[in-house]
Amino acid sequence: MANQLEFLKERIAELKEQGLYHDLKVLGSPQGARAVINGKEVINLSSNNYLGLANHPKLKEAAIEATKKYGAGAGAVRTIIGNMSIHEELERKLAEFKGAEAVLVFQSGFTANMGTIPALVDEGDVIISDELNHASIIDGCRLSKAEVKRYKHSDMKDLEEVLKSCTGYNHKMIITDGVFSMDGDIARLPEIVELAEKYGAITYVDDAHASGVLGRSGRGSVDHFNLHGRVDVQIGTLSKAIGVVGGYVAGRKELKDYLIQRGRPLLFSTAPTPGVAAACIAAIDILSSDTSYTDKLWDNTRYFKAALKEMGFNTGNSETPITPVIVGDSKLANALSDNLFEEGVFAQSIVYPTVPMGRARVRTIVTADHTKEDLDFALKAFERVGKRLNII
Repeated sequence: MANQLEFLKERIAELKEQGLYHDLKVLGSPQGARAVINGKEVINLSSNNYLGLANHPKLKEAAIEATKKYGAGAGAVRTIIGNMSIHEELERKLAEFKGAEAVLVFQSGFTANMGTIPALVDEGDVIISDELNHASIIDGCRLSKAEVKRYKHSDMKDLEEVLKSCTGYNHKMIITDGVFSMDGDIARLPEIVELAEKYGAITYVDDAHASGVLGRSGRGSVDHFNLHGRVDVQIGTLSKAIGVVGGYVAGRKELKDYLIQRGRPLLFSTAPTPGVAAACIAAIDILSSDTSYTDKLWDNTRYFKAALKEMGFNTGNSETPITPVIVGDSKLANALSDNLFEEGVFAQSIVYPTVPMGRARVRTIVTADHTKEDLDFALKAFERVGKRLNII
Protein backbone atom coordinates (compact mmCIF):
# COMPACT_ATOMS: atom_id res chain seq x y z
CA MET A 1 0.00 0.00 0.00
CA ALA A 2 1.48 3.35 -1.05
CA ASN A 3 2.42 5.82 1.67
CA GLN A 4 1.00 9.15 0.53
CA LEU A 5 2.96 10.96 3.26
CA GLU A 6 6.38 9.69 2.16
CA PHE A 7 7.33 13.27 1.21
CA LEU A 8 7.38 14.21 4.90
CA LYS A 9 10.60 12.22 5.40
CA GLU A 10 12.39 14.51 2.96
CA ARG A 11 10.98 17.61 4.68
CA ILE A 12 12.13 16.34 8.07
CA ALA A 13 15.61 15.64 6.69
CA GLU A 14 15.76 19.22 5.38
CA LEU A 15 14.78 20.62 8.76
CA LYS A 16 17.50 18.59 10.46
CA GLU A 17 20.10 19.77 7.94
CA GLN A 18 19.12 23.41 8.58
CA GLY A 19 19.23 23.02 12.36
CA LEU A 20 15.48 23.69 12.57
CA TYR A 21 14.33 20.30 13.89
CA HIS A 22 13.57 19.66 17.57
CA ASP A 23 12.78 16.52 19.50
CA LEU A 24 10.22 17.01 22.24
CA LYS A 25 11.76 17.11 25.70
CA VAL A 26 10.02 15.03 28.38
CA LEU A 27 9.25 16.56 31.78
CA GLY A 28 9.31 13.92 34.51
CA SER A 29 8.58 16.15 37.50
CA PRO A 30 6.48 19.17 38.48
CA GLN A 31 7.13 22.33 36.45
CA GLY A 32 9.53 23.93 38.92
CA ALA A 33 12.73 25.96 39.13
CA ARG A 34 14.53 22.63 39.25
CA ALA A 35 12.96 19.95 37.10
CA VAL A 36 13.63 16.47 35.76
CA ILE A 37 13.89 16.75 31.97
CA ASN A 38 14.75 13.70 29.84
CA GLY A 39 15.56 11.90 33.09
CA LYS A 40 18.05 14.52 34.33
CA GLU A 41 17.58 17.07 37.10
CA VAL A 42 18.40 20.55 35.78
CA ILE A 43 17.85 24.23 36.51
CA ASN A 44 14.76 25.01 34.45
CA LEU A 45 14.97 28.30 32.55
CA SER A 46 12.34 27.57 29.90
CA SER A 47 9.13 27.51 31.88
CA ASN A 48 6.31 30.05 31.63
CA ASN A 49 5.43 29.23 35.25
CA TYR A 50 6.58 32.76 36.21
CA LEU A 51 5.29 32.78 39.78
CA GLY A 52 5.61 29.09 40.65
CA LEU A 53 1.84 28.81 41.03
CA ALA A 54 1.55 25.64 38.93
CA ASN A 55 2.73 23.68 41.98
CA HIS A 56 1.14 25.79 44.72
CA PRO A 57 -0.65 23.66 47.35
CA LYS A 58 -3.75 25.91 47.28
CA LEU A 59 -4.14 25.47 43.52
CA LYS A 60 -3.74 21.70 43.71
CA GLU A 61 -6.20 21.45 46.59
CA ALA A 62 -8.73 23.65 44.78
CA ALA A 63 -8.49 21.51 41.63
CA ILE A 64 -9.00 18.30 43.60
CA GLU A 65 -11.98 19.60 45.56
CA ALA A 66 -13.71 21.00 42.47
CA THR A 67 -13.18 17.72 40.61
CA LYS A 68 -14.80 15.85 43.51
CA LYS A 69 -17.75 18.26 43.53
CA TYR A 70 -18.35 18.86 39.80
CA GLY A 71 -16.62 15.94 38.07
CA ALA A 72 -13.60 15.59 35.81
CA GLY A 73 -15.03 17.47 32.83
CA ALA A 74 -17.66 20.06 31.94
CA GLY A 75 -19.24 17.65 29.47
CA ALA A 76 -20.45 20.20 26.92
CA VAL A 77 -19.80 23.54 25.28
CA ARG A 78 -20.84 26.47 27.46
CA THR A 79 -23.74 27.49 25.22
CA ILE A 80 -25.42 24.11 25.65
CA ILE A 81 -25.03 22.99 29.29
CA GLY A 82 -21.29 23.18 29.96
CA ASN A 83 -21.53 26.62 31.58
CA MET A 84 -20.97 25.84 35.27
CA SER A 85 -21.28 28.11 38.27
CA ILE A 86 -17.54 27.76 38.81
CA HIS A 87 -16.87 29.23 35.34
CA GLU A 88 -19.07 32.21 36.23
CA GLU A 89 -17.21 32.63 39.54
CA LEU A 90 -13.84 32.61 37.75
CA GLU A 91 -15.02 35.29 35.33
CA ARG A 92 -16.26 37.51 38.16
CA LYS A 93 -12.93 37.15 40.00
CA LEU A 94 -10.94 37.92 36.85
CA ALA A 95 -13.05 40.97 36.01
CA GLU A 96 -12.49 42.36 39.51
CA PHE A 97 -8.75 41.60 39.30
CA LYS A 98 -8.41 43.26 35.89
CA GLY A 99 -10.61 46.25 36.70
CA ALA A 100 -12.88 45.40 33.77
CA GLU A 101 -16.66 45.31 33.45
CA ALA A 102 -16.65 41.69 32.31
CA VAL A 103 -14.46 38.73 31.40
CA LEU A 104 -15.11 35.73 29.16
CA VAL A 105 -12.94 32.63 29.62
CA PHE A 106 -11.74 30.52 26.68
CA GLN A 107 -9.98 27.14 26.60
CA SER A 108 -6.58 28.74 25.90
CA GLY A 109 -4.93 32.04 25.10
CA PHE A 110 -4.58 30.85 21.51
CA THR A 111 -8.31 30.16 21.17
CA ALA A 112 -9.10 33.50 22.82
CA ASN A 113 -7.39 35.25 19.90
CA MET A 114 -8.78 32.82 17.33
CA GLY A 115 -12.29 33.45 18.62
CA THR A 116 -12.17 37.16 19.34
CA ILE A 117 -10.42 38.70 16.33
CA PRO A 118 -12.69 37.21 13.60
CA ALA A 119 -15.76 38.01 15.70
CA LEU A 120 -14.89 41.71 16.01
CA VAL A 121 -13.75 42.58 12.49
CA ASP A 122 -15.11 41.55 9.12
CA GLU A 123 -15.00 42.39 5.44
CA GLY A 124 -14.66 46.15 5.05
CA ASP A 125 -12.59 46.46 8.24
CA VAL A 126 -8.82 46.70 8.71
CA ILE A 127 -6.44 45.29 11.31
CA ILE A 128 -3.16 47.11 12.02
CA SER A 129 -0.80 44.58 13.65
CA ASP A 130 2.72 44.82 15.07
CA GLU A 131 5.05 42.78 12.84
CA LEU A 132 6.30 40.71 15.82
CA ASN A 133 2.89 39.76 17.21
CA HIS A 134 2.35 36.20 18.43
CA ALA A 135 1.30 33.41 16.08
CA SER A 136 -2.16 33.23 17.65
CA ILE A 137 -2.76 36.86 16.70
CA ILE A 138 -1.50 36.21 13.18
CA ASP A 139 -3.78 33.18 12.80
CA GLY A 140 -6.74 35.07 14.30
CA CYS A 141 -6.19 37.82 11.73
CA ARG A 142 -6.02 35.25 8.92
CA LEU A 143 -9.36 33.81 10.00
CA SER A 144 -11.03 37.20 9.83
CA LYS A 145 -12.22 38.72 6.55
CA ALA A 146 -10.61 42.04 7.43
CA GLU A 147 -7.64 43.44 5.56
CA VAL A 148 -4.41 43.18 7.56
CA LYS A 149 -1.68 45.82 7.55
CA ARG A 150 1.52 45.53 9.59
CA TYR A 151 3.61 48.24 11.19
CA LYS A 152 7.29 48.02 12.09
CA HIS A 153 7.86 46.61 15.54
CA SER A 154 7.01 49.21 18.21
CA ASP A 155 7.61 51.98 15.65
CA MET A 156 5.04 54.63 16.47
CA LYS A 157 5.86 56.79 13.45
CA ASP A 158 5.23 53.84 11.17
CA LEU A 159 2.03 52.98 13.03
CA GLU A 160 0.74 56.52 12.48
CA GLU A 161 1.62 56.38 8.78
CA VAL A 162 -0.33 53.12 8.45
CA LEU A 163 -3.28 54.62 10.33
CA LYS A 164 -3.25 57.65 8.02
CA SER A 165 -3.47 55.34 5.01
CA CYS A 166 -6.46 53.45 6.42
CA THR A 167 -9.34 55.42 4.93
CA GLY A 168 -12.68 54.11 3.79
CA TYR A 169 -12.87 51.19 6.23
CA ASN A 170 -15.84 50.53 8.49
CA HIS A 171 -13.68 49.80 11.55
CA LYS A 172 -9.96 49.97 12.33
CA MET A 173 -8.34 47.81 15.03
CA ILE A 174 -4.76 48.07 16.33
CA ILE A 175 -3.44 44.79 17.76
CA THR A 176 -0.28 44.38 19.83
CA ASP A 177 1.25 42.02 22.32
CA GLY A 178 1.65 43.61 25.75
CA VAL A 179 4.99 41.83 26.21
CA PHE A 180 6.61 40.31 23.13
CA SER A 181 7.20 36.64 23.82
CA MET A 182 10.53 36.11 22.07
CA ASP A 183 12.29 39.41 22.87
CA GLY A 184 10.79 40.33 26.23
CA ASP A 185 10.20 43.99 25.37
CA ILE A 186 7.07 45.89 26.39
CA ALA A 187 4.64 47.43 23.89
CA ARG A 188 4.50 51.23 23.81
CA LEU A 189 0.90 51.04 24.90
CA PRO A 190 0.34 54.67 25.98
CA GLU A 191 1.39 55.93 22.55
CA ILE A 192 -0.63 53.21 20.81
CA VAL A 193 -3.72 54.24 22.77
CA GLU A 194 -3.19 57.92 21.93
CA LEU A 195 -2.91 57.10 18.22
CA ALA A 196 -5.98 54.86 18.40
CA GLU A 197 -7.99 57.65 19.98
CA LYS A 198 -6.68 60.16 17.42
CA TYR A 199 -7.63 57.98 14.43
CA GLY A 200 -10.74 56.29 15.84
CA ALA A 201 -9.33 52.76 16.12
CA ILE A 202 -10.19 49.88 18.44
CA THR A 203 -7.29 48.94 20.75
CA TYR A 204 -6.56 45.25 21.31
CA VAL A 205 -3.71 44.05 23.57
CA ASP A 206 -2.65 40.45 24.13
CA ASP A 207 -1.25 40.24 27.65
CA ALA A 208 -0.23 36.57 27.61
CA HIS A 209 3.25 37.39 28.95
CA ALA A 210 2.16 40.46 30.91
CA SER A 211 -0.54 38.69 32.94
CA GLY A 212 0.94 37.95 36.35
CA VAL A 213 4.08 39.93 35.43
CA LEU A 214 3.31 43.62 34.78
CA GLY A 215 1.08 45.88 36.85
CA ARG A 216 0.01 45.59 40.47
CA SER A 217 0.41 41.91 41.43
CA GLY A 218 0.43 41.07 37.72
CA ARG A 219 -2.75 42.80 36.58
CA GLY A 220 -1.19 43.37 33.17
CA SER A 221 0.06 46.06 30.82
CA VAL A 222 -3.09 48.21 31.03
CA ASP A 223 -2.64 48.46 34.79
CA HIS A 224 1.13 48.91 34.39
CA PHE A 225 0.54 52.06 32.29
CA ASN A 226 -2.65 53.10 34.16
CA LEU A 227 -4.74 52.96 30.99
CA HIS A 228 -7.92 51.58 32.53
CA GLY A 229 -10.97 52.38 30.42
CA ARG A 230 -8.87 53.31 27.37
CA VAL A 231 -8.07 49.83 25.98
CA ASP A 232 -11.04 48.14 24.33
CA VAL A 233 -9.95 44.49 24.35
CA GLN A 234 -7.55 42.76 26.75
CA ILE A 235 -6.55 39.17 26.09
CA GLY A 236 -4.92 37.19 28.89
CA THR A 237 -3.73 33.69 29.58
CA LEU A 238 -4.26 31.40 32.55
CA SER A 239 -1.51 29.00 31.51
CA LYS A 240 1.63 31.03 32.26
CA ALA A 241 1.94 33.13 35.43
CA ILE A 242 -1.48 31.95 36.65
CA GLY A 243 -0.08 28.42 36.47
CA VAL A 244 -3.00 26.44 35.03
CA VAL A 245 -4.46 26.56 31.50
CA GLY A 246 -6.90 28.73 29.58
CA GLY A 247 -7.35 32.23 28.21
CA TYR A 248 -9.71 35.12 28.67
CA VAL A 249 -11.01 38.34 27.16
CA ALA A 250 -11.55 41.36 29.42
CA GLY A 251 -13.46 44.48 28.50
CA ARG A 252 -16.94 45.94 28.46
CA LYS A 253 -20.02 43.83 29.15
CA GLU A 254 -21.22 44.13 25.54
CA LEU A 255 -17.92 42.63 24.36
CA LYS A 256 -18.52 39.54 26.48
CA ASP A 257 -22.18 39.32 25.46
CA TYR A 258 -21.30 39.47 21.77
CA LEU A 259 -18.48 36.92 21.99
CA ILE A 260 -20.81 34.43 23.67
CA GLN A 261 -22.87 34.63 20.46
CA ARG A 262 -20.00 34.66 17.93
CA GLY A 263 -16.79 33.36 19.53
CA ARG A 264 -16.37 30.06 17.70
CA PRO A 265 -14.05 28.26 20.18
CA LEU A 266 -16.57 28.97 22.93
CA LEU A 267 -19.44 27.82 20.73
CA PHE A 268 -17.85 24.64 19.41
CA SER A 269 -15.38 23.35 22.02
CA THR A 270 -16.06 21.87 25.45
CA ALA A 271 -15.76 24.23 28.42
CA PRO A 272 -12.71 24.18 30.72
CA THR A 273 -12.76 21.50 33.38
CA PRO A 274 -14.04 22.36 36.87
CA GLY A 275 -10.60 21.60 38.31
CA VAL A 276 -8.98 24.09 35.95
CA ALA A 277 -11.49 26.81 36.83
CA ALA A 278 -11.06 26.25 40.57
CA ALA A 279 -7.27 26.30 40.39
CA CYS A 280 -7.40 29.58 38.44
CA ILE A 281 -9.69 31.09 41.07
CA ALA A 282 -7.19 30.08 43.77
CA ALA A 283 -4.36 31.74 41.83
CA ILE A 284 -6.30 34.99 41.41
CA ASP A 285 -7.14 34.98 45.13
CA ILE A 286 -3.43 34.62 45.97
CA LEU A 287 -2.36 37.44 43.66
CA SER A 288 -5.16 39.71 44.88
CA SER A 289 -3.82 39.58 48.43
CA ASP A 290 -0.05 39.02 48.13
CA THR A 291 2.59 40.95 46.16
CA SER A 292 5.52 38.77 47.26
CA TYR A 293 5.33 36.53 44.16
CA THR A 294 5.71 39.34 41.63
CA ASP A 295 8.24 41.11 43.88
CA LYS A 296 10.47 38.00 43.91
CA LEU A 297 10.02 37.49 40.16
CA TRP A 298 11.33 40.98 39.40
CA ASP A 299 14.17 40.75 41.92
CA ASN A 300 15.37 37.53 40.23
CA THR A 301 14.89 39.05 36.78
CA ARG A 302 17.08 42.07 37.49
CA TYR A 303 19.80 39.91 39.04
CA PHE A 304 19.97 37.38 36.19
CA LYS A 305 19.68 39.89 33.36
CA ALA A 306 22.44 42.13 34.72
CA ALA A 307 24.83 39.19 35.10
CA LEU A 308 24.29 37.94 31.53
CA LYS A 309 24.91 41.41 30.12
CA GLU A 310 28.06 41.81 32.20
CA MET A 311 29.41 38.56 30.73
CA GLY A 312 28.91 39.97 27.24
CA PHE A 313 25.87 38.05 26.03
CA ASN A 314 23.45 39.77 23.65
CA THR A 315 20.11 39.95 25.47
CA GLY A 316 18.47 42.26 22.94
CA ASN A 317 15.89 44.78 24.15
CA SER A 318 14.40 42.69 26.93
CA GLU A 319 12.58 44.59 29.70
CA THR A 320 10.91 41.62 31.41
CA PRO A 321 11.67 38.13 32.80
CA ILE A 322 11.88 36.90 29.19
CA THR A 323 15.61 37.28 28.51
CA PRO A 324 16.83 35.98 25.14
CA VAL A 325 20.48 35.11 24.59
CA ILE A 326 20.73 35.93 20.88
CA VAL A 327 23.43 34.15 18.85
CA GLY A 328 22.07 34.45 15.29
CA ASP A 329 22.85 31.06 13.77
CA SER A 330 20.34 28.24 14.32
CA LYS A 331 22.95 25.52 14.73
CA LEU A 332 24.87 27.63 17.25
CA ALA A 333 21.68 28.25 19.23
CA ASN A 334 21.01 24.51 19.31
CA ALA A 335 24.62 23.86 20.38
CA LEU A 336 24.31 26.44 23.16
CA SER A 337 21.13 24.78 24.43
CA ASP A 338 22.63 21.28 24.22
CA ASN A 339 25.84 22.29 26.00
CA LEU A 340 23.90 24.04 28.76
CA PHE A 341 21.86 20.89 29.27
CA GLU A 342 25.04 18.88 29.72
CA GLU A 343 26.04 21.42 32.38
CA GLY A 344 22.72 20.95 34.21
CA VAL A 345 20.73 23.90 32.81
CA PHE A 346 17.73 23.67 30.50
CA ALA A 347 17.31 26.71 28.22
CA GLN A 348 15.45 25.90 25.02
CA SER A 349 16.84 27.08 21.69
CA ILE A 350 14.42 29.10 19.55
CA VAL A 351 14.96 29.18 15.79
CA TYR A 352 13.12 30.06 12.57
CA PRO A 353 10.13 30.23 12.03
CA THR A 354 9.43 31.16 15.67
CA VAL A 355 11.98 33.97 15.30
CA PRO A 356 13.30 35.55 12.08
CA MET A 357 16.11 33.82 10.22
CA GLY A 358 19.46 34.99 11.61
CA ARG A 359 17.96 35.81 15.03
CA ALA A 360 18.21 32.35 16.67
CA ARG A 361 18.64 32.33 20.42
CA VAL A 362 18.11 30.47 23.63
CA ARG A 363 15.21 32.03 25.50
CA THR A 364 15.42 32.15 29.26
CA ILE A 365 12.74 32.93 31.81
CA VAL A 366 13.55 33.20 35.50
CA THR A 367 10.72 32.67 37.94
CA ALA A 368 9.78 33.62 41.47
CA ASP A 369 10.66 30.05 42.46
CA HIS A 370 14.34 30.31 41.54
CA THR A 371 16.76 30.86 44.41
CA LYS A 372 19.91 32.94 44.05
CA GLU A 373 21.82 29.63 44.23
CA ASP A 374 19.85 28.34 41.23
CA LEU A 375 20.59 31.49 39.26
CA ASP A 376 24.29 31.49 40.17
CA PHE A 377 24.58 27.85 39.06
CA ALA A 378 22.94 28.73 35.74
CA LEU A 379 25.07 31.83 35.21
CA LYS A 380 28.31 29.90 35.75
CA ALA A 381 27.13 27.35 33.19
CA PHE A 382 26.35 30.13 30.70
CA GLU A 383 29.81 31.57 31.18
CA ARG A 384 31.59 28.23 30.65
CA VAL A 385 29.54 27.30 27.60
CA GLY A 386 29.61 30.80 26.12
CA LYS A 387 33.41 30.78 26.16
CA ARG A 388 33.58 27.19 24.87
CA LEU A 389 31.45 28.12 21.85
CA ASN A 390 33.19 31.48 21.33
CA ILE A 391 29.98 33.41 21.95
CA ILE A 392 31.61 35.57 24.62
